[in-house]
Amino acid sequence: MLTETLFSDRKAIPEALINYGFEHVDGRYVYKTTLAKGQMLLKVTIDGDGAVKTDLFDNETGDKYVLHLLEHAPGSFVGLLNEEYEAVLRHIEASCFEKDLFRSEQALQLIDYVRQKYGDELEYLWDKFPKYAVWRRKDSRKWYGILLTVSADRLGLNSMEMMEILDLRIEPTELTELIDEEKYFFGYHMNKKHWLTICLNESVPIEEICKRLDKSYLMATKRSSNRMMSKAAEAIMVKPSKVRA
Repeated sequence: MLTETLFSDRKAIPEALINYGFEHVDGRYVYKTTLAKGQMLLKVTIDGDGAVKTDLFDNETGDKYVLHLLEHAPGSFVGLLNEEYEAVLRHIEASCFEKDLFRSEQALQLIDYVRQKYGDELEYLWDKFPKYAVWRRKDSRKWYGILLTVSADRLGLNSMEMMEILDLRIEPTELTELIDEEKYFFGYHMNKKHWLTICLNESVPIEEICKRLDKSYLMATKRSSNRMMSKAAEAIMVKPSKVRA
C-alpha cells in the first residue's frame, strides 16, 4: 500500500501537522479534505505510534470507498481519484514528515544535541545510500559529522548485526592513541589519518561523544582537513566500497 511505502522510515513533525491543518484528537492527528470536486471525503489519521491510516468516503452516501486501493481498478474516475489521493498523501509526507532512519538512543541524542547547539539538521546526500547522512557547518559547508548504518563486520567485528556509527574529524596525533578496534576505529569510508569512527552502542559515553563532535565542528574550517575530506566525499558518492585510506 502507498501509506506503507511512502511513510516508512518517516517521523511526523507535530508542529508541521498542526500548521498543515491536522487536528489533535484523543492522542491522534486527523486531517480531512475533499477529492473529486467534493464527491469524496478523505480522512488521514496518524496514531500515537506514528502509523498513518487513510479512509475514503462517498460524500453523498457516507459509504466507505476502496476501489482506489486496487492496483488495476477499471474506470477513468477511479484513475483520476487515485491520482488526487496519492498527490495529497505525498504533499503531507513532504510537508509534515522527516526522515527517521537512525534509531539508537545515542544517535537520537546526538541529532537533538546538534539541532539545539548548532541548529543543523542531517543531510541525506546519496539516494543509493539512504542510511548515510552528514552534518556540515553553515559557514564553510564542510562536514563535521557523518551518521551511518552498517554491518558490524564492515568494521572488522565478528558480527553481521547492523549498527549505527559516527564519523568525526580528529587530530592525527590523538587518533593513533585512541584506536582500539572495539569502540574507536579509523574513519569508516573517510581518510584514515583525519577521521575517527565511534560505535553508537553505549560503549562510549554520550558526553564524550559530544565533546569530540564539538572538536570536529571546530576542525571543519581547516583547509588541510578540507582537502582530505573532499577527496573522500567524492569517492563515497560514487563508489563507497572503493574508498581507501
